[in-house]
Amino acid sequence: MKRIVKTLKSMWASVRRYVSPVFVMLLAASFSLWYISKLKYNYTTEFEINVNVDGRRFAVPCVVEGQGTNLLGYAVYTSRRIDIPLSELKYDKVQKSVLNGENDAQQGVELLQIHPASLQSAMSVRFSDIKIVSVGAVPEIEMPEKE
Repeated sequence: MKRIVKTLKSMWASVRRYVSPVFVMLLAASFSLWYISKLKYNYTTEFEINVNVDGRRFAVPCVVEGQGTNLLGYAVYTSRRIDIPLSELKYDKVQKSVLNGENDAQQGVELLQIHPASLQSAMSVRFSDIKIVSVGAVPEIEMPEKE
């Protein structure tokens, strides 16, 4: 490790003789300005958004579209977690049978299968700056407890 650091220092010293520190500073400034100007364009990318439906949390892969500055803001500064009440979503009740570990008996569990289109429209309302183009596979969740 010491050899690598020593080699990098010697390379920097030799490059510094030929390249002015002012040039390096202006090169970094121009790169930063170029990057900022490119963020004004519209981009499409994939985010994983954490959704909370009446206490049941799951992650949904989404394809989103928006300005680069907005997408960067959502990617870096926010947790991308939204709360959606079950009353806003369309869903089907599905019966799944699972093996009970004690005596290998099958037990029926009622799960909710949320329609991706209803989830997409509910999520689109909560994001004002970006457009949710599509929603990936939505996992089946357990029925929330009634209060």
